[in-house]
Amino acid sequence: MDTVRLRRLNRWQAEGLREDLADLYVESSAAAPGEEFHDRQKFLHRLANDVQLPGFDMLVAEARSLAGCVFGFPVPRDGSWWQGFDGPMPQNLEQLTASGHVFAILETLVHPHKHAHGLARRLQERLLADHQASLGVTLVDQSDRSACAAFKNWGWQEAGQIHRLPGPTALRVLVLPLGERTAEHPDGLAHNDQTQRPE
Repeated sequence: MDTVRLRRLNRWQAEGLREDLADLYVESSAAAPGEEFHDRQKFLHRLANDVQLPGFDMLVAEARSLAGCVFGFPVPRDGSWWQGFDGPMPQNLEQLTASGHVFAILETLVHPHKHAHGLARRLQERLLADHQASLGVTLVDQSDRSACAAFKNWGWQEAGQIHRLPGPTALRVLVLPLGERTAEHPDGLAHNDQTQRPE
């Protein structure tokens, strides 16, 4: 079994690795035959936009070659990320967002090798810990049942739906609470004093 090494990349390093990341995306996704090129181009377009987000961060896993990656950015404290949330916004999500303790995972990619077992969760947890997040959040297309099932296997919980433009598609909001589970907050959706972010 190859040793897997985790390494953080800044936006310039991520852009330099864009073709390898796009290859990993195609290899790790279940694209319909003939759609690989189109899906790869869409991923490259998303990546080009995502690296421009304030606080963008990426963590890659490398063995002999690129084995996985996860990237995201800190959710802005002003609550703008939650626009389009279906129904009333849970108060604890608002409070954690305002305190600057929510980190959005935009993409998780893992090469379908045997040595990659547990790698996606390890990458996500490390990136969230590096950002001292009390809550991880991600959006998953309603129709992507396999991605939703994978996130739930990694401990993520469904928290509602959000509508993003363009298009009428509602996306599932999944959260990964990292706070301590207490009688007051049995869901773990509480600010964790151990992860106080510097102002």
